[in-house]
Amino acid sequence: MAEHITAASGADLATYHDVSQFLFQQSHLLDSKRWQDYIDLFTEDGLYWMPPAPHYTTWDGTPSIFIEDRDLMTVRMKRVSHPNAWSQQAEWATNHVVSNIVIQGTDAGSGDLLVQSRFHMLEVRRDDVRHFAGTYQHRLRKLDGHWRIASQRVDMVNAQAAYEYVLQIWV
Repeated sequence: MAEHITAASGADLATYHDVSQFLFQQSHLLDSKRWQDYIDLFTEDGLYWMPPAPHYTTWDGTPSIFIEDRDLMTVRMKRVSHPNAWSQQAEWATNHVVSNIVIQGTDAGSGDLLVQSRFHMLEVRRDDVRHFAGTYQHRLRKLDGHWRIASQRVDMVNAQAAYEYVLQIWV
């Protein structure tokens, strides 16, 4: 069973601060379109998963909005960065806000830190504005003194909404 620690309980505020800064940096990299730096935050076997609904417990054999390892993330990065990428011709930008960060504990098997947070992301494409919100579940691993993402699950509150165009990049 995971050991439960939170900043609210006064346990390890330095870790809480480091994790918070890490999540803020992740958002900054996404908003700055620094895709390779974002991908580099993941462990070699790291995964990014966005299920279509919060009740999903696995991506194996089930539909997902995203399920990507570093190789697939690199393919996505190259696609959206290509000078002929039609979907990227309209100027667009994102703005992420991460809050309500809770260190849920440590996975007894792997030693990964389990972190939950809330997010709001605004996407602007020409005159279109889209808003996404939900919960991040991170499994963070300390490697060479730096936090890395072993897995990131994104549960969007509005994942089932009808959209005029698909998500091009990570939320």
